[in-house]
Amino acid sequence: MLLTLREALRQVANPEKAAGMQAYMKSAMPYHGVQTPLLRIVCKAAFAEVKFASASEWQALVLELWRGATFREERYAALHLAGDRRARDFQTLTALPMYEEMIVTGAWWDYVDNIASQRIATILKTHPGPMRRKMLAWSRSKDIWKRRTSILCQLGFKMETDLELLYACIEPSLESREFFLQKAIGWALRQYTWTDRAAIEEYVQRNRARLSALSCREALKNIGR
Repeated sequence: MLLTLREALRQVANPEKAAGMQAYMKSAMPYHGVQTPLLRIVCKAAFAEVKFASASEWQALVLELWRGATFREERYAALHLAGDRRARDFQTLTALPMYEEMIVTGAWWDYVDNIASQRIATILKTHPGPMRRKMLAWSRSKDIWKRRTSILCQLGFKMETDLELLYACIEPSLESREFFLQKAIGWALRQYTWTDRAAIEEYVQRNRARLSALSCREALKNIGR
C-alpha cells in the first residue's frame, strides 16, 4: 500500500511548493508539495480498495504508512487512514499504543494536534474512566508531546469538557518555559471561553503568577471582543 500511495503522490507532486512547505514546518523530512485538499483526494482514491477486517489489520496498515514514510505527506496519509470512517469501531483503548507511538515519534505539532483533537478525543469520550487516568499520566510525562496531547484532547468538547481534568492536565506544565506547552495551555483555555468565559477569567486571575505571558494572552484573546 505504501508503494501505491507513494506513486500517487509523486504523480501530483509540486516541487516548487515542496521546499516552502518543508521550511514552514521546519521539517527534516521532505515534502512532495501536495497541499491538503489534493492530499485528501489522493488518499481517498488510494484507500478506496483497502480492506481491514479487524482492528489489528487496520493498525498494521496505519503503522506501515507511518513507519515507512520518507515524505511528510505519507505520514499525513497515515493520519488520514487512522481517521477512516470504516475504522470507527476500532477507536478504542486498543488503539492507544499506536497513537502514543505516532505522538512520540512524530514529535511535532502538525501530527500531534491532529491526533490529540481527533483520535485521542474520540477515545476519551467513549472510555472516559481509563482515558482520564491515562491523560493525567501523560500530563506528567517527560515527553512534551504527550503533555501537549493531554492538554488539547478536549478542544472540541464544549459543554462536555471535564474542566477538572483540563486543569489537572495543565497543572504539571503550568510553569513550563516550553513554547509548545505554553501555547497549548493558552489554546485549550481560550477554547473553553466560548462555553464559560467567567471560569477561564477566574482561572487565569488565580494562576496569573504561574502562567506564562503567552498562555495568559492566548487564553484571554477572545474575551472583550
